[in-house]
Amino acid sequence: MRHHVSRILPYSPDQLFALVGDVMTYPDFVPWITSMRTWNLRSHPGFVDTVDAEAGVGFSFLKERFSTRVRRDAGAGRIEVSLLSGPFRKLQNRWEFHAAEDDGTRVEFDIDFEFKSRLLDNLLKANFVHAVDRLMTCFEDRAAALYGAASPRR
Repeated sequence: MRHHVSRILPYSPDQLFALVGDVMTYPDFVPWITSMRTWNLRSHPGFVDTVDAEAGVGFSFLKERFSTRVRRDAGAGRIEVSLLSGPFRKLQNRWEFHAAEDDGTRVEFDIDFEFKSRLLDNLLKANFVHAVDRLMTCFEDRAAALYGAASPRR
């Protein structure tokens, strides 16, 4: 399943990059992420780092864990996430943050995933777009809580 979301938000690219890149805080504002642990933080040349992260997720009928590698490229304004292990056959997502003409940020979010279980895959297909929209709303609400609803700060 693939989905693309593009939104203009009234915050700077640096603010939104910091928010999305701080994976340890996800349990504080994404309701279905119940735990997060990170390890293996590595710095690379050019304002790039990678960290491995394990998320615990919980829905009414499903409790799972999955591990990803998060690549944060501050110079390019891009965060990429790839699967290490878990209930997915495939999981990739990418966030990009571009300065917008209206002094905000154009956020581009792409996700592509498939569960190993056909049952889970079919269950999520019915609610996939809603789930991605809900995820984006969680990040928008967190940005407003952290940075205020006023004009962007650079």
